[in-house]
Amino acid sequence: MSTSRPAILLFRNDLRLSDHAALTAACADGRPVICLYVNDPLPADPMGAAQQWWLHHSLTALSAQIELLGGQLVLRSGPTQTVLSQVIAATGADEVHWSRRYTPNAVAADTVLKTQLKARGIRAESHAGRYLFEPWQVATKSGTPFRVFTPFWRACLAQLDQVSPALPIPSGLTFHRHLQSEDLPDWGLLPARPNWAAGFGPHWTPGEAGAFSRLDQFLSARAQGYAEGRDFPAEARVSNLSPHLQMGEITPRQILASLRRAEVTGDVSDRDATKFLAEVGWREFAAYLLYHTPSLPEVEFQPKFVPFPWRDAPDDLAAWQRGQTGYPIVDAGVRELWQTGTMHNRVRMIVASFLTKHLRIDWRAGLAWFRDTLLDADVASNAASWQWVAGCGADAAPYFRIFNPITQATKFDPTGAYIRQWVPELSALPDRYLGAPWQAPEAVLLGAGIRLGTTYPHPIVDHASARAAALDAFGGL
Repeated sequence: MSTSRPAILLFRNDLRLSDHAALTAACADGRPVICLYVNDPLPADPMGAAQQWWLHHSLTALSAQIELLGGQLVLRSGPTQTVLSQVIAATGADEVHWSRRYTPNAVAADTVLKTQLKARGIRAESHAGRYLFEPWQVATKSGTPFRVFTPFWRACLAQLDQVSPALPIPSGLTFHRHLQSEDLPDWGLLPARPNWAAGFGPHWTPGEAGAFSRLDQFLSARAQGYAEGRDFPAEARVSNLSPHLQMGEITPRQILASLRRAEVTGDVSDRDATKFLAEVGWREFAAYLLYHTPSLPEVEFQPKFVPFPWRDAPDDLAAWQRGQTGYPIVDAGVRELWQTGTMHNRVRMIVASFLTKHLRIDWRAGLAWFRDTLLDADVASNAASWQWVAGCGADAAPYFRIFNPITQATKFDPTGAYIRQWVPELSALPDRYLGAPWQAPEAVLLGAGIRLGTTYPHPIVDHASARAAALDAFGGL
C-alpha cells in the first residue's frame, strides 16, 4: 500500500540508482521519493579541488538519469539539518534515508543528524552499500581488529559467498517533483581561471553509466594479464574504477558480480581475477583500519614512528609537487596526476617513497597533496597507503624498503613510453638513460636537446646519499 507522504533520499558519495539500499528502502512501501543533494558549507570530509570537478559532472549525470525516470534531483545549499528541515516542512516527508558513511567525522555528523531527526518524529535510517563488508563484521578469532592485510582479506574471502546480490533499480519508482532547486554551475565546483582540469575530460566519464562502461572495458580486454601488467604504467592494464567507486557510482558488489561472470565466460583468468579482487580488498582494509583507528589520517599507526624527525624542506616539497625532482619516473607520475587527475598505482608508491624516504618529508604533506589533486581521493585509502609507504602504518613496508627511482624506471618502464609521455623534454634520450639522465654523456644529452639545470633539473638529492640518510634516521627509532 502506498502513502502520500514522501521519503527523502539524501545523496552523499553514493551517486547512483542501482544497488542502492537507501533508495530501495525509501520507496519500499510505494512512497514517492525526494532525491536531495546538499552542498553543506561545513562537510564532514571536505573534497579536494580535483574531486569537486568530478562531483559536478557526476551530479549532472545523476540528475539526467533521474529525469529520464520522471524525477528530479533537488540541489540545495546550507547546513544539512537546516536543508532537511526546510524540505520536510515543504513536503510533509517523514522519512530520511541515506547511505552509511564510515570516516570519523562523517560517523559523528550522521549520529547527530539521526538523533535530531528522530527527536522530531522523523524516521532516519542509514544503509550499507559502500563496501562488501561492514567494518564490524570482520574480526580475529579473539574478536579484535586485524592489523595485517593478508589475514584480514583471508577472513573476508571466507565470507564472500554471504555477500548479498546487488540490488536493481527499484521497479515502480515514483518521485516527488517540483521542488525549488539551485543551479549546479552556481556552486563553483569547476575551475575557471585557470581551468587546470581541461585535460581531465578526455580521460573520464563521471556517472553511473560511465562507471559500468569503464568496468566492461576493463573486464573485456584490459584485465587479461592484470596480475603482472598492472605494475607497468605504460600498459593499459588497470581498471581506473577508483574515482567511480569513491563517488559511489558503482559498488564493490556490482564489481564482484561482473568479475565472477567474466571468470565463468573465460574472459578473465582466475589469477588475474584473484589479484584484482585483492585490490578491491585493500580498499576494504583501508576503510576497516580507519574505522577502528580514527586517528589514522593524523597519527602514525605504529607509535614508535611518532617522534620521527621529518625534514621541513619547502623547496624540496615544491619541486616534488611540480614534477621537477630530476628523477624522471617521479616527475612523470606527478605530471600525470596534474593532467589527468590520477596516477598509476605502481608510480604512486615510487612517488610517495621518494617524498618520505629520499626527502624525509612528512607523509602528511603527501597525503594533503593527494587529497587535493586526486580524483579518487579517499580519506581511508589515502591515509592507509601513505602510512604503508612511509613504513609507519599497518602491515607497512619495512622502513628499509626504499624504492630506487632509477631501477624502478628501468624495470617497469623499460621502453620509456611512460616517461616520454609525461616528461616530453626527455623524449629524445636513449632508453638506457631515461631513468637517470644525469648519467648520460654530455654529447648524448646535447644530441637529445637536453641541458640539465635548464631544460630539465638536476636531481634534487643523490639517491645513494638520500637512501643512507633515510636508513640512518629510520633505523634510530
